[in-house]
Amino acid sequence: MDLYKLRVEDIMIRDFVTADSSDKVANANLKMVRKGIGGLPVVDESRLVGIITHRDIVLSGENVMGLHVGDIMTKDVRTVESSATIKDVVKLMSETGYQRIPVTEKGRLVGMVTQSCIINALSRCL
Repeated sequence: MDLYKLRVEDIMIRDFVTADSSDKVANANLKMVRKGIGGLPVVDESRLVGIITHRDIVLSGENVMGLHVGDIMTKDVRTVESSATIKDVVKLMSETGYQRIPVTEKGRLVGMVTQSCIINALSRCL
């Protein structure tokens, strides 16, 4: 397997969990804990509107669990298309510090690519 020929569609997570902006933060947090993941894409009617992470929750203070996801989520989310190269994603992660990047096609969420996806792809190519 050639790492330089891999595309996001080759390594992205297709079976992902989402939150809705009207969900309570406590519910989103519970989903993350149960799935062992650090963040959730936030979708309204299949359209990506943001992302919420454990870090967002921690930084929002002690009374955050009763708030809605839309109150604390990151709204200006950088995304990639499934045809993007691994190099494109690594560069984006390096520039932004993001650990997970939503994959969209025409505004619709179709997957997630995480640092773990990159590491797994790299291990298969070595």
